[in-house]
Amino acid sequence: MRDMSDLPQTLSAALAAKGYDALTPVQEAVTAPELAGLDLLVSAQTGSGKTVGFGLAIAPDLLDETGHFPPAATPLALVIAPTRELALQVRREFDWLYGPAGIRTASAVGGMDARTERRNMERGAHVVVATPGRLRDHIDKGVVDLSAMRAVVLDEADEMLDMGFAEDLAFILDHAPEDRRTLLFSATVPKGIAKLAQTYQKEDARRLELGSKNAQHADITYQALNVAPSDIEKAIINILRYHDPRSAIIFANTRAMVARLAAKFSNRGFATVSLSGELSQSERSHALQALRDGRARVCIATDVAARGIDLPNLELVIHADLPSNAEALLHRSGRTGRAGRKGTSVLIVPGRQRSKAQRLLKFAKLNAEWGAPPSADEVQARDEERILADPGWAEPLSEEEQAFATRLLDGRSAEQIAAAFLRLHRERHSAPEILGPVPEPGPREKRAPREAQDFGPSTWFSLSLGRKQRAEPRWLLPMICRNTGITKDAIGAIRVQYQETFVEVLSSAVPGIKAELGEAMEIEQGARLTELEGVPDFEASPKGPPSDRYGPKSEREDRPRTPRGDRDGKPRKARGAWDDKPRKPREDRGDKPRKPRGEWDDKPRKPRGEWDDKPRKPRGDGAGKPGKPGRDAPWKDKPKGDAPRKPKGEAGARDFDKGPKGGGKPPRDKGPKGGGQPPRDKGAPKKPKFKGAADPSQPMGDRKGRLKGKGDGSAKRVKPRVGKGPDARPMRKPSR
Repeated sequence: MRDMSDLPQTLSAALAAKGYDALTPVQEAVTAPELAGLDLLVSAQTGSGKTVGFGLAIAPDLLDETGHFPPAATPLALVIAPTRELALQVRREFDWLYGPAGIRTASAVGGMDARTERRNMERGAHVVVATPGRLRDHIDKGVVDLSAMRAVVLDEADEMLDMGFAEDLAFILDHAPEDRRTLLFSATVPKGIAKLAQTYQKEDARRLELGSKNAQHADITYQALNVAPSDIEKAIINILRYHDPRSAIIFANTRAMVARLAAKFSNRGFATVSLSGELSQSERSHALQALRDGRARVCIATDVAARGIDLPNLELVIHADLPSNAEALLHRSGRTGRAGRKGTSVLIVPGRQRSKAQRLLKFAKLNAEWGAPPSADEVQARDEERILADPGWAEPLSEEEQAFATRLLDGRSAEQIAAAFLRLHRERHSAPEILGPVPEPGPREKRAPREAQDFGPSTWFSLSLGRKQRAEPRWLLPMICRNTGITKDAIGAIRVQYQETFVEVLSSAVPGIKAELGEAMEIEQGARLTELEGVPDFEASPKGPPSDRYGPKSEREDRPRTPRGDRDGKPRKARGAWDDKPRKPREDRGDKPRKPRGEWDDKPRKPRGEWDDKPRKPRGDGAGKPGKPGRDAPWKDKPKGDAPRKPKGEAGARDFDKGPKGGGKPPRDKGPKGGGQPPRDKGAPKKPKFKGAADPSQPMGDRKGRLKGKGDGSAKRVKPRVGKGPDARPMRKPSR
């Protein structure tokens, strides 16, 4: 390893304060003098010190001759990470590495307050650490100015492409200056990374492959443990008790599995935190901080924590679910064995997934030790070894300790004191689990057909999952075995109904189920087991959802329905036999002969126009509407607005004005005989309809002033309506 004498004094002081006495191979390679100012594509193992490495690599582009930063203004460097946790970790690394140089950093990550990030950038920053999505939003809004950018670093670039950030990365790199340095760091270099480097790096870019491709991480020990499918959680408990790590991380593939394991291990007395994508940024930060502080010793996480997160004193990684590919296996295991510390990576391999585990190890070029999880006896033996190997036995006793030891020996034997100490020690730890037999690997043998045999005395349970929740026996059986601690041999018939499922269990296994689940009898997915008395009535259980054809059942009447054939004891008439009376022929309708069409009575029909003695007025005389000329009058003879108003009560009034007969309004006083009110004088001014209305007899100027509110303050204006219906509201400006 190379010493740090050729580094700036500010960086050497920061590394020495952190405990560095020499650079790692990755840090030494990227800070070589011949690579100064060149674009780099670096691939190295996890935990090799890449974060500090690219921090040292861009130092000549950021610091002045004295090893300090200029006053903070437009950002000089940009570091992009795939996850929020990794971005915040990179910012913490830069803060202590460039602290003596006077660095000012800013972050732009999803889940944080964007307004706070904007204020920090407006104050000025030398380095911006961001995730791709949030950084693109800030660039679109003009918050981040990339015009003075000297270096861009993409950390875990392959993971960003896998997460779908290719378009965002292209957008960010297109907005950066062309003369910048572009550094790509990743554990693997797939084709997408090579294409990205070819597009956005200069022609003289260098590619560094540090560490042999076929070499296994020397500081990580890999183990593959065969377990029964129903003993996965029990095996993990025994592994944690056997190794007793200062901190450990358990990886699962789904959020539901993370939540279930976290609840299970918390109930068993482990200091546990969970980490998944459904948590807020604040909750995720608190979980990681609890691991760093030692308040929590076990972290249960999805693959969101598999990239770049550095947890000190992490000694054990457990794969509760096998990863999907070899890269995920390498990145999960890389959370331990960092910076020269030793670690262990354990794969939990159920019986039928042995071939998948072998493929993962082969593609990742790893050699694992195959075996079985530690048994309960091995865990207790390991506890005794740790007690005997504790250095406290060799330390001299103080006066207080000597006095207390004398009190303990007074009236007690040494064996009693030792046994009491061992019991106190075991009470503070979770008890180890008894594991079932592990099936031996090998080719499957053809099974002979099983003969029907008596299941034995059994008890029926009702499970609150049915066809409504898409329940199927193929996944109900392993779920019941996993949560109750029984084997499939103890389960008999499974009858799936619409809203529930009936499960038959051996009576000898019922006490174990109650002890495992407790009084609540709850299992995963919010399901609950209920013990039944005797054999359930399968016909009484609903076969499907209730019919809504006639409305909800609560709204129907409960009266018994009358059979269709029994209506008050009277037999139903046959179709076509409604009575015994013979039908009359159409020609025989009594003694009265049928009138021919058009001769309904002896009264002669009046000719058209002779309905009464009153002569009909021609339409042109305006009889129906006084004051208006008829249709036959020429247009030039028709008056224009000089006709008197139609008096009220005259001919042509509406029907409801004629009296209460027929359901109209009560009759009004029609005034003098002859109908209606006398015609109003044409020259008289029109009476205002409301107080303050405009008077048409006044000049237009005064009327306009009153309408605008400059005249009488009591004048009202028409309020235009906005919207429709009862929610319409007036739209008017406030008066000045």
